[in-house]
Amino acid sequence: MLPEMVARWEQKMDLKVNFWGVKRMKTKWGSCNIEQKRIWLNLELARKPASCLEYILVHEMAHLLERHHNDRFKAFMDHYLPNWKHRREELNRLPVRHVDWGY
Repeated sequence: MLPEMVARWEQKMDLKVNFWGVKRMKTKWGSCNIEQKRIWLNLELARKPASCLEYILVHEMAHLLERHHNDRFKAFMDHYLPNWKHRREELNRLPVRHVDWGY
């Protein structure tokens, strides 16, 4: 699902992501290296609704347009993903990491 999602958003945002990957992350949903145009997504997003994965992807890609979480960044988010705040709230209600204690 992710390769198609990245390609679709690259087209919509007129951006090119040089590299994207998935890895275990303890405290973040995603990260972005702006200079190298490299995006990492938290493996735990695979356990979340696809809308949450898409929100994090667009969020990290928006950092390729604006580094900081300022008004310009929020304007990009509003433009490309108008319901991003709802998706953020949905994701923030969920734990970053799922641990099955086996009780």
